Amino acid sequence: MYSTEVLFFGCFALFIFAMLAIDLGVFNKKNHIVKTKEALVMSAIWLSFAICFYILLLFKGHWIHGIKDIASLQAVIAVNHQSIVIIPTNFTASLANYNQNLALEFMSGYLVEYALSVDNIFVIILLLTAFNVAEKYYHRVLFWGILGAILMRFLFIFLGATLIKEFEWILYLFGIFLLYTGLSLFFKKEESEKIDTENHPVVKFFSKYFKVFPRYVGSKFFVKKNKQWLITPLFIVLIVIEFSDLIFAVDSIPAIFSITKDPFIVFFSNIFAILGLRSMFFLLVNVIHQFHYLKTGLAVLLTFIGVKMLAAHWLKAIGFGTLQSLLFIIFVLLGSVLLSTFFPKKTIEK
Repeated sequence: MYSTEVLFFGCFALFIFAMLAIDLGVFNKKNHIVKTKEALVMSAIWLSFAICFYILLLFKGHWIHGIKDIASLQAVIAVNHQSIVIIPTNFTASLANYNQNLALEFMSGYLVEYALSVDNIFVIILLLTAFNVAEKYYHRVLFWGILGAILMRFLFIFLGATLIKEFEWILYLFGIFLLYTGLSLFFKKEESEKIDTENHPVVKFFSKYFKVFPRYVGSKFFVKKNKQWLITPLFIVLIVIEFSDLIFAVDSIPAIFSITKDPFIVFFSNIFAILGLRSMFFLLVNVIHQFHYLKTGLAVLLTFIGVKMLAAHWLKAIGFGTLQSLLFIIFVLLGSVLLSTFFPKKTIEK
């Protein structure tokens, strides 16, 4: 099964990097401001890829772990702690149940990661604005930021999966942490939308230990002066965005582990979501403030996921599974958007 997993993962990685290379080398050769229409097309493309992957898992999900018989199917289910009905005398029906559950886990994880990315988008907007990055360079910064995020998620997810297999009680720590995070969001007051760029820890670190060019040089991250390479402020912005993604990953990755313990599904759902994050950024950059109930929706989701982790055995006993989780996630997200639309935030006239 190990060789099959490596092959499937390798094909997935090649596809993702090929799509990113085409994006950068064909569609975005020149720095430009991404308009709403282009962002909409990009979002539709990445969403269609995610849906196609969902369909692939629905029919061929067993390819990931190279499942060929009942014994190997039961072994994979046991390792990943999945609640799937197995019919020992009917391998075909059992495999169909497994693939259906795997596809639902992927879609649930994808939606949770997408939802939690809203806060990340808000922070990215503040960072790019605070550092006075020209709008035409947004795409370049986000492109390389996503590549870094993919590598970090890979390390986080597979390290987390290893720890969970060795110390299953870590899931309860994740549950307590997410429950605390979700509840704290309910009582969190709106913070100032200002970022102190000079005193940001990443900026202070790079200013102290590296030579920084004093101004932006187009879309360049490095510049050579007097036979010496210097980093530009745009590179520091990129690192600050990576740093913020690292912080958000602390919430999102444990949240998806509440849906599935299969590290491959956690990784695939994460990657599709953060790839869609870039195009969603350009769609929401001007309207994100209108969806003021999304923060409340995220608080509900994190609280729900925390409870789900802590009460996993009880929920399993009453038949609350992957499908029910997916329906609840959709309900919360749609409810947040609809409430924001029908009950817009009142502006106080000065």
